[in-house]
Formats: sequence, structure tokens, C-alpha cells
Amino acid sequence: MSKLGKFFKGGGSSKSRAAPSPQEALARLRETEEMLGKKQEYLENRIQREIALAKKHGRQNKRAALQALKRKKRFEKQLTQIDGTLSTIEFQREALENSHTNTEVLRNMGFAAKAMKSVHENMDLNKIDDLMQEITEQQDIAQEISEAFSQRVGFGDDFDEDELMAELEELEQEELNKKMTNIRLPNVPSSSLPAQPERKPGMSFTARRTRAASSRRAEEDDDDIKQLAAWAT
Repeated sequence: MSKLGKFFKGGGSSKSRAAPSPQEALARLRETEEMLGKKQEYLENRIQREIALAKKHGRQNKRAALQALKRKKRFEKQLTQIDGTLSTIEFQREALENSHTNTEVLRNMGFAAKAMKSVHENMDLNKIDDLMQEITEQQDIAQEISEAFSQRVGFGDDFDEDELMAELEELEQEELNKKMTNIRLPNVPSSSLPAQPERKPGMSFTARRTRAASSRRAEEDDDDIKQLAAWAT
């Protein structure tokens, strides 16, 4: 039997112990991840140191350089193993978190189902129907009351609109007459206006033209008589 089998077989007495809670298991896994993360950081630093030693010795001390490279290879192998372990632990942690979440959801849903069952046990469908019918009737009554309050109530509102319009026009006319009465007109001057000068009747243009033509003919006739008298003598 392998040592690993003996180890798990030897732990048979753990069956009698209670299984850890999901919170405890998750805490252990996070602690392991943190420890492996620190180991991973340490190995990366050692790898860089061995590379520096190999470069330092180089051709001067080839044996020391080779030993440094061998150590680097071992550290890289351990680093690869740690990467795989971290991936496995991360997967296990996520699966445990999902299982714990599903368990809590299922438990809470069971509590809710029991609570609903206990509530429904105290309910009578017939009583619920009667209650809903009563609520509906009360809502109808409240609606009728609201409509009754909101309706317009008229006390002697039966007036003739034509009479009201005629009365309004009379009031407007009275107001207009008052405004016209308050308007002040300018005073009429007491002195008489100056008399306009009398114009003498003048001749028309045609009469003046006829008179001028008669004067010219009379002058011409006088000239002809004077010439005839001069020729006779």
C-alpha cells in the first residue's frame, strides 16, 4: 500500500468527527492560497537570483554557473507545480462557494415555503371571497358619494340669457354715457372774426382780350384816316 493510501487510511478515525462547515473549509482554502502565493513569490525571486549568478560567473566559473542554472530549473519546476495546485484549489473553492450558496438558497426557500403554508392554513377562501365582495361594494358606494358631491347644485339658476345680455348692454351704455358726460369740449371764442375785404368784380380773360382787339382796330382806323387826309392835300 502506498504511503498516500496509508495516510488516508490512517485518518479513518476522522469519520467520527463532525464534518467542517462550508465557512471553515473556505477559510482553510483561502489560507492555503495565501501560503502558496507567498511560496510562489519566493520561488520567482530565487529564479531571478540564480539567473543573475549564472550571468555573473559565466565563462570564469562555468561549474558555478551550471549549478545556478540547475537550481533555477528546480525552482521553475516547483513554481509550475504551485501554479497547478493554485488552479485546483481555486476551482475547489469556487465549487464550494457555489454549493454553499445553493444550500443557503434552498434552505431559505424551504423556510419561505413553510411560512407560506402556515399563513395559508389560517385562510378561508370563502371568507376571502366575501371580503373582496364587500370591499368592491364599499368602493362602489364611495364612488357614488364622490360623484354626488361633485355634481353641480343649482339654486335658482334658471335665468333667461337674452334678458341678462340686454341688462348687460344697458349697463355698458350707461357707463359710456357717463364717460361722454365727463369729456370737456373747448370754449367758443367770444370775439367775432375779422371781416374779409370785398373783392371788386374783375373782367374775365375773354373780355379783356376782346377789349384789346377793339383798341388795336380803332388805332389802325385812325392811322388809315390820317394817311388818306395827307394824300388828299
